[in-house]
Amino acid sequence: MGAIEDSEPPLKRIKGRPNSLEDSSSFTDSIACSLGDSMARPLPSQGDDGETIGSKGVIKRSEFIKIITRALYSLGYNKSGAILEEESGIPLNCSVVNLFMQQVVDGKWNDSVSTLRTIDLLDEKAVNLASFLILEQKFLELLKTEKVNAALDTLRNEIVPLQINSSRVHELAKCIFSPSSEFSSPNEDVATSRENLRDACAFHNALDTDLSLYSDHQCGRTQIPTQTLQTLVVHSDEVWFLQFSHNGKYLASASKDQSAIIWEVQEDGPVSPKHVLTGHRKPVLVVSWSPDDQQLLSCGQEEVVRRWDVSSGECLQVYEKNGVGLISCGWFPDGKGIFSGMTDKSICLWDLEGRELECWKGQRTVKISDMAITDDGKRILSICKETAILLLDREANWESMIEEEEVITSFSLSKDNKFLLVNLINQEIHLWSLEGDIKVVAKYKGHKRDRFVIRSCFGGFEQAFIASGSEDSQIYIWHKSSGELLLTLPGHSGAVNSVSWSPANLHMLASASDDRTIRIWGLNQLNLTHKLTHRNDIAIHSNDRT
Repeated sequence: MGAIEDSEPPLKRIKGRPNSLEDSSSFTDSIACSLGDSMARPLPSQGDDGETIGSKGVIKRSEFIKIITRALYSLGYNKSGAILEEESGIPLNCSVVNLFMQQVVDGKWNDSVSTLRTIDLLDEKAVNLASFLILEQKFLELLKTEKVNAALDTLRNEIVPLQINSSRVHELAKCIFSPSSEFSSPNEDVATSRENLRDACAFHNALDTDLSLYSDHQCGRTQIPTQTLQTLVVHSDEVWFLQFSHNGKYLASASKDQSAIIWEVQEDGPVSPKHVLTGHRKPVLVVSWSPDDQQLLSCGQEEVVRRWDVSSGECLQVYEKNGVGLISCGWFPDGKGIFSGMTDKSICLWDLEGRELECWKGQRTVKISDMAITDDGKRILSICKETAILLLDREANWESMIEEEEVITSFSLSKDNKFLLVNLINQEIHLWSLEGDIKVVAKYKGHKRDRFVIRSCFGGFEQAFIASGSEDSQIYIWHKSSGELLLTLPGHSGAVNSVSWSPANLHMLASASDDRTIRIWGLNQLNLTHKLTHRNDIAIHSNDRT
């Protein structure tokens, strides 16, 4: 077909069936159907093609053996497959098909296309489809070896005339300008298939090892934490904030009762109080875990930030500034310093001993306690005015803003730093993509917010879900990508102010409410329910504090 032949050895390929051809079952099936029975004959001692097996006599023996042979080869058992062909006298393919396959493996693209057309296939469409796949691989390998002119010639003179899959032809044309984007390994293809399975399952919340490519995957809502396993009653007033530690072994909560509590999460599920942290003279707005989960920050409402030792419950340091209150707190990614938003609308950075390192003055924050820093420590995010979030680049000394049309009440940064979840006063939650062009990529609706600060979070497998509190005493859970409202969880008797999804246990969620309780949510499975009956609705009263 084309005048360009390969002048250099082909790239390293996996011996056996070509990957690009394996992806097209219609092509390989056509070859098997047209050649398998007409050209492959069993030895006389083994019977003829008409012989059937099975109790009902409906399975052709030759076809059954070919299925087994093909399975052996596909699993890499080439020796066993060859032995079966020899012993049964039923070859999987005829000589011309074997020649064709070897030419593809060796990268003899033009020869393989020519050989393909000598195979007695009934369907011309299958021939063209197979030719397309072969020439596509030729094009990509030419690009990978930087033979751009040869690749362009293949595209124009060999691929385009086939008039197959015009959208893919356009993608290949783009590869000439950005060739690296189209190369992928067989392992990456498998990963993509599993990702597609996950995306098709709204409730997917399990590891990839639980997936099979042989059947459509559906998790069902049983994989989402929907049942209250424990009700924790220790705080004596509204619980405003809570957060799991990075390793999932602890939970910390902040309350209007001027205390914070460190809870211990046992491996088998139950949550129990470890330390009640007192010392603040005003309600505690937020808490923040150190990167190694060995320390905890707590921030009083327009007051001070305290640093606590998780093991002992001891207060290690108090951060304060004369005449100025602190309203938010967070950690440097290396755990060697902290940052805080101030009532004078500035952002300050301290070392662990309380020495001020930097301070950005001006309209850098408002009296809302949400701040975040990216994992590389370069960018700090803060609500700088009612409808905008500041992105402050420390290294480049550069600022930009994410602007909303409605008042922002809270936000949350995703674990991979790629997304920002923004809660708005108009009862909407917006998902912003922080990569490339910063933009809103999803919106979530349904929850209720009228007077209070309501917080949301990412959670589940690869943070595929969005969970949020609500003033109607329920928890709302959406699918992150589609924006579909999946579940509402009743149980609290007051506004749900904050939720946190365990990063270590995909099936554990915690919620904090104005009803002074914290609820631990888990899977709603009958056997799990019976197992945890003695744990449900545990009330740990304040007079039991240690």
